[in-house]
Amino acid sequence: MGLLGDLKDDVVGLVRDPTDEQKILVTAAVAIAIADRALYFVEFPFVVRTTAAVGVGFIVMFLVSYLYTGQLVPPDGNVDDDEEPEEYVDELDP
Repeated sequence: MGLLGDLKDDVVGLVRDPTDEQKILVTAAVAIAIADRALYFVEFPFVVRTTAAVGVGFIVMFLVSYLYTGQLVPPDGNVDDDEEPEEYVDELDP
């Protein structure tokens, strides 16, 4: 199937067993939508309203990430270092 099959698998994976990063990003997307609708009723220009909503999304993303992981920014990981125990392994780190 190619692209559509991969997209279907990604959506099914997101719904059935989301990763930590996916949970945080979905929460940020919901916060952006709520902020955009809340700012819709204020007489702001479209660009200002959208920029403010994205800013709210980033703030929520960092707060949820901190609450979920206990750290503001995940460490780089010591995947290549065999001497120390692994604290955090980023699944996207090669």
